[in-house]
Amino acid sequence: MRGDQLVIEDHHRRAASGLYDALAAALKASLVRQVVTIAGESGSGKSETAEALADILQDHGIKTVIFQQDDYFVHPPRSNDRARRADIDWVGPQEVRLDLMDEHLAAFQDGADEVTKPLVDYAADRIDDEDFSLEGVKVAIAEGTYTTLLEQANWRAFINRTAAETRAHREKRARHASELDPFIERVLAIEHQIISSHRRRADFIIESDYSVHPANTDT
Repeated sequence: MRGDQLVIEDHHRRAASGLYDALAAALKASLVRQVVTIAGESGSGKSETAEALADILQDHGIKTVIFQQDDYFVHPPRSNDRARRADIDWVGPQEVRLDLMDEHLAAFQDGADEVTKPLVDYAADRIDDEDFSLEGVKVAIAEGTYTTLLEQANWRAFINRTAAETRAHREKRARHASELDPFIERVLAIEHQIISSHRRRADFIIESDYSVHPANTDT
């Protein structure tokens, strides 16, 4: 998303390092392109962890791109906020063109060198198109609240932090005052109810202390 500002901190790098350690052998051994999704609640560090993981993969010679769910919303950010305020039932996966995101990830897996994808311009509250190069890319990271639902994924990571735990990070990253008003707390409560069930689709859990473990263990 054009105009987004990330605050990447040591704990994001720690989580990314844990994910890399868990995935490195499989990613290096694969002869086909791989898709990793990173999901979680607002402010949980999805974008930052994705960026930190991409940096690690690039450092190890694995060319990587990031697909941001924010670019695939039906409406641009402030228009989407108005739609939510007009009808709170709009909150949920239906806000996002997950089908288009899956289509682009499928094209990536099939060897496409480029896709034309949406690009949100936050300041202009507009959605443009961009020609997104995939040439030579081995791994695509898809990050966003609902990306655990994507079908075109080889590995799914879920950040196990609630909105209450992430408020400090949301305050750091807030792009507009409306993102921190009481209405947004209602939105986050709804999102929590929706995505709490997505954890069981994950392969890896990033815990609140940023440790990473396989989803089928209790450690």
